[in-house]
Amino acid sequence: MTEQPIYRHLRAYADHLRPELPMSPHVEISNGQILLTMSPAGAHGLNAKRVTTQLDHQLQDGLIAYMADIEHPGAAKLRRPDVVVVDEDAMDVPGAVDATAVRLAVEIVSPSNPENDYEGKLRDYPVMGIPHYLIIDPRDGTAHHHWKIATEDGPGRYSAHVPYVFGDKITVGDWVIDTGELRRYPESK
Repeated sequence: MTEQPIYRHLRAYADHLRPELPMSPHVEISNGQILLTMSPAGAHGLNAKRVTTQLDHQLQDGLIAYMADIEHPGAAKLRRPDVVVVDEDAMDVPGAVDATAVRLAVEIVSPSNPENDYEGKLRDYPVMGIPHYLIIDPRDGTAHHHWKIATEDGPGRYSAHVPYVFGDKITVGDWVIDTGELRRYPESK
């Protein structure tokens, strides 16, 4: 069985896993698996909100910064970035947004599963055609901008990467994100 029929089966099943309760898990599909992720809390959500607010002041008409499920059935992927910049018209759908309408995906690294952002989504987003991917890591106060999709060695990967530290201003596509406004995670008690 190829990846697309498996994806269609998992996608139909995933629609039944979405209870409409606060703090219910978000469903993602990657590499033939369903992944359940919890809603962001505390500093994670604050950082996502601050990035969204910064982007809102810079976006051209017709673009929106928001958290949304994004889907690329051809790549057999369903993901939920913490922030996306997407064509506003693409949001006018009953389900997930078409990933090809996404201009930027931003992930705020979670302390419990950083490999999802640094490995899984770093692998999936270029395959989904997302031109810019920004990883913000409040664990150590760093950020990583990935862009320039290359396909000569397989299904797609980012061939350009620049690391940053909190305090830097990052130019991502047409936008600037001031990481000096972001917060590191507080020490665990």
